Amino acid sequence: MDWGRFAQEMASMARDLLAQDSVTATLERVTASATELVDGCDAAGILVLHGRQVESLAPTHQMVIDNDQLQERMGEGPCFDAARISTGERVFRIADLTGEQQRWPAYAPRARELGVGSMMGFLLYTDDEDFGALNLYSRRPGAFSETSELAGWLLASHAAVAFSAARTHAQMERAVATRHTIGEAMGILMASHHLTEDQAFDVLRRYSQQTNTKLRDVARQICAQGHLS
Repeated sequence: MDWGRFAQEMASMARDLLAQDSVTATLERVTASATELVDGCDAAGILVLHGRQVESLAPTHQMVIDNDQLQERMGEGPCFDAARISTGERVFRIADLTGEQQRWPAYAPRARELGVGSMMGFLLYTDDEDFGALNLYSRRPGAFSETSELAGWLLASHAAVAFSAARTHAQMERAVATRHTIGEAMGILMASHHLTEDQAFDVLRRYSQQTNTKLRDVARQICAQGHLS
């Protein structure tokens, strides 16, 4: 590998990640960069595991989606192992999926049928029961070398930061939207019942507690119907 060229490409990729304006665009840039920068990588995707439910983000090929869904159906596979052991290795490499795999007797032969010869995964985050990983796939056994792993690790390090920032940004946007909705609902209550701001918020809070409904959902109901049901 030409490390000088690789360093330039990594710097360019990092700038591109920062320039993306949405979570989806950020993740798509991450996985596209993996296929461009990591030797042997034919496809890439980000797997998010919610408990035992799998979500595929920014897949570059249908094989990625099929492999994620396979792990979910089987309830086993490298990503499930990594999710269960969040304090363990942050990277896994399966050199040859075409040989016998005692570790995943149900998953491995079906992964081979999907065309997966070898794969690598890099932990991006763990959050309570949620888990995220950047996964790289090759159709050939033994496609990933130590150099490929290092390149993938460097990419994943950038991806983890970008992914975290994107998630934080999305959470902030949701928080702002929720605050706006609550404010709009309070305005409706203030106008229709001649309440003060504090009184309107208290109505929202009490209704939320009495009905065991999230405050934002109560506010959305008021905004949609013009009143509390």
